This record gives sequence, C-alpha cells and structure tokens, in this order.
Amino acid sequence: MNIALLSPARATTLSLLLVGLSPRLAWAEDSIRYKFQDYREADGRIAVKVNGTTVEKDLGTDTHLKLEGIIDSIAGATPNGQPAEKGSDQVGLSEMHERRKAWNGALSRQIKRVNLSFGFGNSRESDYVSNGWSLNTVTDFNQKNTNLLVGVAGTDDDIRVFYQTDRVKKRSNDVIVGVTQLLDARTSLTFNFTWGRARGYLADPYKLVQKNIEIFPGISLPLTFSENRPAEREKWIALVSLNRAYAAVHGAVDLSYRFYHDSYKADAHTIDAAWFQNVGEHLILRPGLRFHDQSAASFYYYDLDKTAIVPFSGPARANGPFYSSDYRLSALRTVTYGLKVIWTPSESWQLDAAFERYDMRGRDGVTPQSAYCQANILTLGARFGW
Repeated sequence: MNIALLSPARATTLSLLLVGLSPRLAWAEDSIRYKFQDYREADGRIAVKVNGTTVEKDLGTDTHLKLEGIIDSIAGATPNGQPAEKGSDQVGLSEMHERRKAWNGALSRQIKRVNLSFGFGNSRESDYVSNGWSLNTVTDFNQKNTNLLVGVAGTDDDIRVFYQTDRVKKRSNDVIVGVTQLLDARTSLTFNFTWGRARGYLADPYKLVQKNIEIFPGISLPLTFSENRPAEREKWIALVSLNRAYAAVHGAVDLSYRFYHDSYKADAHTIDAAWFQNVGEHLILRPGLRFHDQSAASFYYYDLDKTAIVPFSGPARANGPFYSSDYRLSALRTVTYGLKVIWTPSESWQLDAAFERYDMRGRDGVTPQSAYCQANILTLGARFGW
C-alpha cells in the first residue's frame, strides 16, 4: 500500500490488486512475510498504519498458493471539499477514523507453457464492503524468452451512504493484456494495456461542494451539497517498463512510464525509476523516484460560485449535473522519493526497510495548496522461507 493511502482506504482498488497478482512469484519456496507501513501526512492530516501478513505454499511441483491478510487504521483530518473562508487559505477539513480488514488469495498452477492463476479477495470497513476476483494467465513462447499476460478481474461493492436508507452498489471490471520480452541475458522489456469500467455509486459521500445561493433578494448564503459524479467511469492505461542489469557495477535499473486516461476527461503521466545496488553478498540498496502529473476531471470545481450549475440535495442523479470539489480530482503533481534497504543474512531470512517522502502540489492556480499534502512513509518487512 502506497499512494492509495492518500485517500480513505476504500476497497475500490481491490480488483487492481487482484489483477496485479503474479501467477508465480520469483520466490517459489514456502514462506511467510510480515509488512508494516506507517503513512503520516504533515499538519495533523491523515495517518495510516498498515499491518500485513502473507503466506505462500507450494502444493506439489506445479501448484502454488498465496494468502494475504491486512489490517489498517486511518485517522486524521482530510479536506471535505469546502473552500477556504474569506481571508484564509485553509480549506475545510473533516476528521475521520476508520479501520479496515482485508484479505486476498491466489491459487496458481503451471499447465505446460501456461501459468493459470485464480484470485479472490474481501475488504471490509464500517460503511464499505468489497468482494473481488481475478483470473490471470501467463503463457511463455520463444523458448521462454517471451511471456504473454492476459488477465480479468472484477469487484462487487456494497456501500452505506449516511444520508440514504438503503445501501448502494458499485461494480467494476478490469482487463489487462501484456507482453514481456527478454532482449538479452540482462535486459527485459514489458508492455501492458489495461481497460477498466466501474458502474454504480462512484461518488464519495463525505465530499461536499459549496455555492453561494440567494435565499432572499440581495441576501446570499454559502450552502453545501454532496458531490455528484457520473454513474459510470471507463479508464485506459498503457505501461512500458525496462529492466536491465549491469554486472560490472553489481546493479540493475528498473524504469517505467504509465499513461492513464478516463471518461472523466482526466489524463495522467507517471514515471517510475529505481536502482538496485548490491553491496557485498547480503545487502541491496534501492533508491527510487516517482513523478506523477494529472489533469483535472471535467467536473472538478473549487467551488460553484462562478458556474451556472444549480446543485441539488439528496441521492445522486445519474443524469447530472456533475460536480465535485474533491482535490484528488484536480490538476496536480506529485513526487515520491526514498530509499529501500534489503538485507538477506541467510538463505531463509530477508529483512527490508524503506523511507519515502511524498509531496503533492496543485497546479490549477485556483485550489489552495492547503488542500494538498506532504507525507512521510515508513515501511518495514521481514520474510522467512523454508
């Protein structure tokens, strides 16, 4: 868990996690892993603590089982969509407290040249329950120098909205197709394409928009309304990554570029770079840098005062008008950088620790910087294999 922690730990990412499960991990032996992560935003904003355990077990020579359990807690202040008061640059904040329990698993089997993997997961919060599934295949060609990945996944979410008596539903489906080509003994190149669609209740029930409404001639009040997003969202993601080892310096580079576009009319570009440096036989240092830039959704507004939009109260309306003041939908730029240390003292044990700095900046020239956040992320892990 990383950048996703910037928003409330919704289970909406469950299908992506399931699609991303590799049918066969690099370490095929039996193992148990523990991971702790502390994500902490500055100025009393959101803080998240995550505890996760993963167990992997070979079931014979061709079958592998992976089970993972996660418990996380979230607390702190987060922007609720209200603009800053006159004379201030601090946007409106709301306190939140939440605890999430989640688990997922994957069973994979090698059938000749095809690795088949089925995954299932569940995530639960006080107001959000998600069930997800995935089916992935990896087929090798060209004397195992070429791998073809084809995967599908879906979620079925049950959401409790505080101002509605009945629970609402959200469903999503994702498809991924990718090719990994070994260019030489030290270099591999990967291309992935993902398409996804979500339908149902896609808004955040805790986000507001504000507009000055004239209640009497010459008298206006700043009134707030729940945001309203479209009931369907499609996305398209293209990714290319390069991995190359440099034996002379005992290191390797991992580079990737990701392009994202969705039906909200938002585009995003993400560049990820990491260097793996062996220091002796047991230690690896991995400095990393991630740059992300995104445009705003077509219905993002800091407030509605300069628009002709007339907001409404009550349940979401699928026919619009659409509006949101959620800063996560605005035009923004983020930079993440840090260092990870991996120590393997023996064949059975591996320990790792990472510290990252996350910096988010708005770039629309309207939304105050107080809406955005800076965070420190500490991650500790241990693995025992047998």
